[in-house]
Amino acid sequence: MLSPFDSSLLLYAGIALAIVGGIAFVAALVALLRLRPLRFVARTLIAALLLCAGALCLAVSFGMQGYRALVDEQSAGKLIVKKTAPQRFTARFVFPDGREATYEIAGDEVQVDAHILKWKPIANLIGLRTVYELDRIGGRFRSIEQERATPRSVHALAPSRPVDLFDLRQRYVVLAPLLDAEYGSASYVPVDGDVELQVRVAPSGLVLRP
Repeated sequence: MLSPFDSSLLLYAGIALAIVGGIAFVAALVALLRLRPLRFVARTLIAALLLCAGALCLAVSFGMQGYRALVDEQSAGKLIVKKTAPQRFTARFVFPDGREATYEIAGDEVQVDAHILKWKPIANLIGLRTVYELDRIGGRFRSIEQERATPRSVHALAPSRPVDLFDLRQRYVVLAPLLDAEYGSASYVPVDGDVELQVRVAPSGLVLRP
């Protein structure tokens, strides 16, 4: 997971910028009351810039919660699959922090998807690095016809959050100089019986290994 230092740094920076921006806004109001229009305009612009920068830091800090730093190949969890019927199985996911969740899945194969956020060099200057988050787990049929005709079983692995950086980057081109969120990765393996899988993730993508 992102280090507490990285997350706290953005959080504290956002709070500090918001406080200074608020002070600048109060100073702008004082200038307005004293009938000093130029100072009012200048201080208002400074306050707006500081408040916007603070809001951005806070949004990134909250949006990065749940993502994990991606430097080299590492474990993203363990998957224990038990077949219960033809094209039916349960998948118990053990997360790196010890949490567990069990999902009922239909298909011939189990598939895990992840989101990868790659920060651009300008963002690397303030310590932001490539991170990943497991997105979903589901079933996959070998037959394309069956894949089209059979209802899919897909379950979310990522928690819901007020700020979703992956979604924001895909919707707003203005974030392109800072962040690349066009990279998703998925891996699937056949389920012919009970199996225990290691979920591994690296800069090249996601992989499931026995």
